[in-house]
Order: sequence, then C-alpha cells, then structure tokens
Amino acid sequence: MIEVTSSAEWQPLRAADMARVDAIAGQIHAGLPERPAVLAEKRDLSPATCLKLVLDGSIVGYGLAHPWILHDVPPLDAFLTALPPSPSCLYVHDVAILSEARGRQAAAHYIASLTAQARVFGIAHLACVSVYGTVGLWAGLGFTVRDDPGLRAKLSSYGDSARYMTARIRETA
Repeated sequence: MIEVTSSAEWQPLRAADMARVDAIAGQIHAGLPERPAVLAEKRDLSPATCLKLVLDGSIVGYGLAHPWILHDVPPLDAFLTALPPSPSCLYVHDVAILSEARGRQAAAHYIASLTAQARVFGIAHLACVSVYGTVGLWAGLGFTVRDDPGLRAKLSSYGDSARYMTARIRETA
C-alpha cells in the first residue's frame, strides 16, 4: 500500500471495486465513456499497476495502467485482449480522482508506484494520453508532449485536447 496522507492510500484494485470505478469514471469522464468490461479487463491483465485510492474507507479514485508499446495508443473503449510480449512502456490509461481527494499529491504517488513497477518489469518509459487540458499536470509529473503524426487518428477518439506524453524512467542510484 502506498500512503498519500494519513487517511488516503493507494491499494490493490479488486474485482469487487469495479462498480465504484465505473461510477467514478462516469463522473469524471462523462465525455469519454468506456464500458465497465473494458476497464475491468485492464485490471485483470495488469493487477500490479491498477490501484484504487481509498480515503476514510471509501474509494475516491483509481489508476489503471498496463505494459504497452511506446509510441502506440490503445483505442479508447476497446479491449486489449492481451498485453504485448515485449512491452517498451507502462501505459497510464487513466488516473481519476474525485474532487474531495485532490490536493493530496495522490497522482504523484501513483506515478511513483508505477515507476517502481516499471523498473521491476525492466521498462524504461511511462506513457499516457492527456485529456481535458491536463498537459500541465502530467508535465509536473515528468511527462513531455510527443507530437507523433502517426498517432493523430488514434488520439482523435480521446477528444480535441488529447496529447500523447511520455516520461523516461531514471535509473536509481
């Protein structure tokens, strides 16, 4: 478990938590809906990188990430079916945190957890698609916008503000 504050922490995301994840996704991503089964598949494929944020006993956020291929974007609301046999990044599909839990550095703690997990996997990059104008948030977490013309069609399903971003994982001393 990764503690964010004395009362909020990232914990493993369980199958029983997925209804709450879907409710949070519906609140935060009303303009970018995904089927509950698509979100559940991500958890099933990569349970070590899919976590829930718990505050005072309630789930107030979640993070979904999975091994993937750098400079590729999984289509929104589509099943992955399987993870790539030789992933080159840990793809951060979503970090969704309800307003009452924001301001606690929860996203930074989740990214730190993913960075540690990527090192275990031998992966040197994190990647994500910034939506809703959150490039500044992701930049503050070490991500850089990558303008890749080959991704423009895939990014279009994520909305007009979608930007592909990557972060290089630094070696630890």
